[in-house]
Amino acid sequence: MKKAIKITPRQKDLLSIIYKYIESEGYPPTFEEMRKRLNVSSNQSVIDLLVKLEKNQVIKRNESVARSIAILPPGYEALGKPPLAPFLGITSAGVPINTIEVSGNWQQISPDVAQLADKVFLLKISGDSMINAGINDGDIVLVKTEKEFISGNIVLARINDEVTIKRFVSDDKPPYIYLKPENPKYEIIPATDEMKLEGKVISVLKEGYWKPI
Repeated sequence: MKKAIKITPRQKDLLSIIYKYIESEGYPPTFEEMRKRLNVSSNQSVIDLLVKLEKNQVIKRNESVARSIAILPPGYEALGKPPLAPFLGITSAGVPINTIEVSGNWQQISPDVAQLADKVFLLKISGDSMINAGINDGDIVLVKTEKEFISGNIVLARINDEVTIKRFVSDDKPPYIYLKPENPKYEIIPATDEMKLEGKVISVLKEGYWKPI
């Protein structure tokens, strides 16, 4: 039986403040912003609540980085709110290009991926090399950070600091391991030491709905 999430009303107030701030501004609030919205006199009061939320695995923080609060799946469950995924920028479904980072833009994602909320991000597609996989120019895809991949996965790959979306293929004949476009006008990209797979595309946004890949 799943253990119920137990947080105090005051902790929930702060969690709600963090959620609404991320949703409206695109990034987490500072201590000062949380203090004002919580209507308390000191940052220590905010810190104490954050420590308790983190101990309950409702949020996670990186204290060495400003505005680094992330709400974890139990936090979304406690609020009864859909998870939010960061929109990191624009990537290529054509020749590899540099990622264009877009800040201040978050979007709700399906509760179906709530358990992945701290490991997913959104990217906008530029190019037509993946059209036969249902990924078109201008589409938004949901990418899950991964360390292991199997042949057939559609992946986010980095090549010499440039990124692209392609299908990962591991074969028993040359070129053995490569990235395959889903458009015959593009050529495959053989694996090199400079190629790094950073994530797996798990769904694409179509007409307001997330479609599994």
